[in-house]
This record gives sequence, C-alpha cells and structure tokens, in this order.
Amino acid sequence: MAKSNLTTVTKFILVGFTDHPMLEIPLFLTFLGFYLVTLLGNVGMMILIQLDVQLHTPMYFLLSHLSLLDACYTSVITPQILATLVTSKMVISYGQCAVQFFFFTVCAGTECFLLAAMAYDRYVAISNPLLYTVAMNPRICWSLVGGAYVCGVSGAILRTTCTFTLSFCDNNQINFFFCDLPPLLKLACSDTTNPEMVIVFFGNFVILANALVILISYLLIIKAILRVKSSGGRAKTFSTCASHLAAVALFFGTLIFMYLRSGSGKSLEEDKVVSVFYTVVIPMLNPLIYSLRNKDVKTAFRKVTGRFQVAQSM
Repeated sequence: MAKSNLTTVTKFILVGFTDHPMLEIPLFLTFLGFYLVTLLGNVGMMILIQLDVQLHTPMYFLLSHLSLLDACYTSVITPQILATLVTSKMVISYGQCAVQFFFFTVCAGTECFLLAAMAYDRYVAISNPLLYTVAMNPRICWSLVGGAYVCGVSGAILRTTCTFTLSFCDNNQINFFFCDLPPLLKLACSDTTNPEMVIVFFGNFVILANALVILISYLLIIKAILRVKSSGGRAKTFSTCASHLAAVALFFGTLIFMYLRSGSGKSLEEDKVVSVFYTVVIPMLNPLIYSLRNKDVKTAFRKVTGRFQVAQSM
C-alpha cells in the first residue's frame, strides 16, 4: 500500500483484558478493590511518617517517596483498566496515550533509582550505624531523591519522544489495557529499528545499572553482617533489610521478565499478566511489606490511632 493512502492515527482503542462479558464485573470489582487498598496503604504510610517523629529518619524519608510513587504509579494505570472493563473497549486520544506513557515511565524509572538509593541507605546504616545520621543527612537524602526524580523524568522524556515520533497508521487497536511500549511498537508503521534500539538500550541500562548498585550494596551489607559476632545479632541486623529485599525482588523481577526477555516467544497475553503484577499488585503490596514486618511502623500506627481515639473521646 502506498504511503499516501495510509491514514494517520489520531486515537487508539484499548482492547483490555477479556472478550467475555461475564468476567467484566468480577474483574472490575477486583481491580477496584486493589486500587482502594493501594491508595489507602500508600497514602496512609505517607501520613504516618509525617505524623510520627520517631519515623523522621532517612529510611522512612525514602520510604515516603516510594509510597508517593506507588500511589501515582497505580493511579496512572488502574483507572484506565477500570474504564476498559466498564466499556469493553476504551477509546483514548493520541495525546492522552502519550501523556499516560510518559507518567507511567516517569514512575517506573524513578522507582528503580529510588530502590537503589534505599539499598545504599541500608548499607550506610549497617556498615557504620554510629555515623548513620551524619552520612545520611537531609542534604544527602534530598540529593538522592532529587537525583532519582531527575533521572526518571529524563528517561521518560527520551522514551516518550522516541516512541511517539514513530508513525502510527491504519491499525489503531492496542491489544493491551494501557499505552505500554511493546504493543505500541507492534502498531508502528514506520521503521522502528533505531528508536527501538535507543529505547531498549536506555531501559536495559536503567534496570541493570540500578540492579548492580543494589547487588553491590547487599554484598557489602553481607560483609558487614558477617563481622557481627553473635548469630542473633546477625539475624536482627539482616532483618532490617528484609522488607527492602522483598520490594526489590518483586519490582525488578517483574521488570526484568517483562523487558529483558528475548523477543522470540513473547506474547501480549503473557505481557498483560506481568504488567498487571508490577502496575497494580506490587504498589499494593509495598506498604504491607514495610508495615507487617516493621515494629517501628506498627508502634507509630498504634500511637497515632491512640491519639485519634483520645481526641474523639474529648
């Protein structure tokens, strides 16, 4: 077909999850429940950290920003999922698709860098606890968080520009529930070789570089823990890293499975399941991971709720 006969795409149709109407209501209620729990957990964690002075430490400062990212992350995607389940197929304009892709990429990229910063924070806390507050002073903390946001936004600008300078024509049906990279590349009718190389290289670099920082941090943490004489002391010291390790394993594991796999044998149906996990499930699990195994958070929660009950009774 001649290029002049191709119609430029001005809107996309998101197909969503299922063609079976019987499944739409159960899926809608499930995702709505996930979304409400995610917002409650992450916003609640941010409020708790702000209200309790005992949580005004570098670790919880970084955790509050992780909660902010998770709340934003899921809010970029989950309302779109709910809309596609209500309408079966959701029409989204070209501009809206680009904006959603940009903010999704900002949140994902920034979270990669923030988890690496949190690994460094754990290393400093364990290797030199007496100088922890000096080494992780407010200026350093804000530098780490600011750097994570700057890197996340810069990467999102690059990936969004490379993706949406491609030509999309004729076929505008995205077999996915939001504007993600793999289904968009499948729809492009221009040569995607060079943009895809830039996007994939940068995406792989972000994931692998941060994974390497986390790996080195934990190797140094293990080295520091092995110097602790008592087995009880080693277990107690390492337990302070358990929540962060769980969050890292979940987030980076799904990202690596989604974006670093070989293109052969990949299917969009499989990608949908993986994408749901890291865009919907993980943001819901993070506040649970950091609260269920954390005595400081439990104590702070009891203190804040206790103060609230006293205020209510007065």
